[in-house]
Amino acid sequence: MDAGEKIDPSNKLSDAIRDVKNAFADRDDVVVDMREAHRMRLDLLAAELAPVFADVPADMDSFDFVVSSGLQPRLWIDAVSHVAMGRDRRTYRFLKDTRIGRVVLAESTEMKLVADSVTRYVAERIVERQRMMEGGVEPAVAGMKRAEVAEAEPPLRSPQGSNGWSAFLSGLGLIAAGALVGLAVSIALFWDRLVAIALSLRP
Repeated sequence: MDAGEKIDPSNKLSDAIRDVKNAFADRDDVVVDMREAHRMRLDLLAAELAPVFADVPADMDSFDFVVSSGLQPRLWIDAVSHVAMGRDRRTYRFLKDTRIGRVVLAESTEMKLVADSVTRYVAERIVERQRMMEGGVEPAVAGMKRAEVAEAEPPLRSPQGSNGWSAFLSGLGLIAAGALVGLAVSIALFWDRLVAIALSLRP
């Protein structure tokens, strides 16, 4: 550009800002549309599972059964599991957070298949709780078994009298041994004096 060339007033900063705002608005519309589509499908799944949620015992408060809002809506089953939609807006993904990371419990474009998987999951949690209350818990996941621990046998008890006498005699033995050692040390240290005393006592 020559030094004397004037800048085209059509390329003003305000025009650029307006273009950027329009681009953001278009992108926001897409995000909102996606969020609404995700929430609508999750609402349909929640309606499909409504009879299952209604049959859960009233004293079980570990389940949530609520569709959350946000950039990615989720149908929460409990604190560690939820259903979310895939990027294609058609695939239901039943996910669970574990100590080793997030795992997929079910994934399908068929709502009924995912609903059946959620129903199975809820049933497993209810059975696990019942078994815990009865005193025995086994994992609901197939192939995982809890190691059985054999009940320890009670230790053989020896008569209290013999234990008491053994401790008493052991104590007496230690005292006698200490006395003999002390006597031997005293004789060795004062041997000269003992000999002088013995000689002085002779007639």
